[in-house]
Amino acid sequence: MAPSSIPASQRIQLQLRAAEPRRRQKYRSIKEIMRVAKRVVLLESDDGDQSDGGDYYSRVACEQCGSGELADELLLCDRCDRGFHMLCVRPIVARVPIGPWFCPACSDNKIRPIKSFSQKKIVDFFRIQKSEEADGKCASLQEVNKKRRRRASTLVFHKKRRRLLAYVPLEDPERRLVQMASLASALTAQRMEFSNQLTYMPNMAPLSANQAIFENGGMQVLSKEDTETLEQCRAMQTRGEYPPLIVTFDSCEGYTVEADGPIKDMTLIAEYTGDVDYIKNREQDDCDSLMTLLLTADPSDSLIVCPDKRGNIARFISGINNHTLEGRKKQNVKCVRYNVGGACHVLLVATRDISKGERLYYDYNGYEHEYPTHNFV
Repeated sequence: MAPSSIPASQRIQLQLRAAEPRRRQKYRSIKEIMRVAKRVVLLESDDGDQSDGGDYYSRVACEQCGSGELADELLLCDRCDRGFHMLCVRPIVARVPIGPWFCPACSDNKIRPIKSFSQKKIVDFFRIQKSEEADGKCASLQEVNKKRRRRASTLVFHKKRRRLLAYVPLEDPERRLVQMASLASALTAQRMEFSNQLTYMPNMAPLSANQAIFENGGMQVLSKEDTETLEQCRAMQTRGEYPPLIVTFDSCEGYTVEADGPIKDMTLIAEYTGDVDYIKNREQDDCDSLMTLLLTADPSDSLIVCPDKRGNIARFISGINNHTLEGRKKQNVKCVRYNVGGACHVLLVATRDISKGERLYYDYNGYEHEYPTHNFV
């Protein structure tokens, strides 16, 4: 049809349509494409031929020692893909992580420098109470020891039982502040809150689940005298009188605990504290400090202490290497589970006299031989 034969009104409509911009074709989003796309693994060989099926990960070597041996202990960083042996990385890794693992250079939890804490901050951090009532509740160590000596003298014909001793805090208040500051620094670096008692959080095990009568085979009951010692130590801690311990950072072992004064055999050092949870809820947990609290006939009711968000100095005491004689010789502390007032508690007790400057060690596998300690120094 000739242009002249097209009516004027229709020509105007055609001109308007020609002037309109073309509508863009709608494409699928990247999210939609990735949802249905097939995954492809690109394999490279040493000579550059991608068809030989060479695997990059089979050639990964440890960044520290340069060796690719012991592949079952070679960890790959989930961010930079570099490899590190569990024993070569600093601090060492005791067991293969369940979830993502990042090397020290890529980790978001890098060791922070030791922070300085003023006396006021330390008092607030540890919730130290200064009151005449608290002072009156706790008898002096000399009086308690005298009472015990008098009791022992009247029981000479009975079998001697080793009793727990209350720790002796340093008399220098300035040094005690240094000790508490070291613990506050370590807890802060681990993004933890200080707690000197077991805590029961929502969606975890309730307080009613922690009953010593549920222990499979029974649990030893803390005697009346030892319970008094435990209460005495708790009272001292509320006043800011802590055991002579200091937290230090070791490039190989990470945070560790050293004696900052002499500690006698059978001294009650600390109670293992943290959140109480069912073992079944922590089967895929990467926390390296889970502690057995209650072992029941039904494993689904067994409890553990999880010091990943809350805890005290017990969180930083090192474990021994169960696989070497030298490792076992280092042990100077034991963990013992007691029935205290019907509930389960874990106490750390000195197994011999500990000198100032000596590092504290105990057996992580005191009850269950499931924790891999062969990489411990």
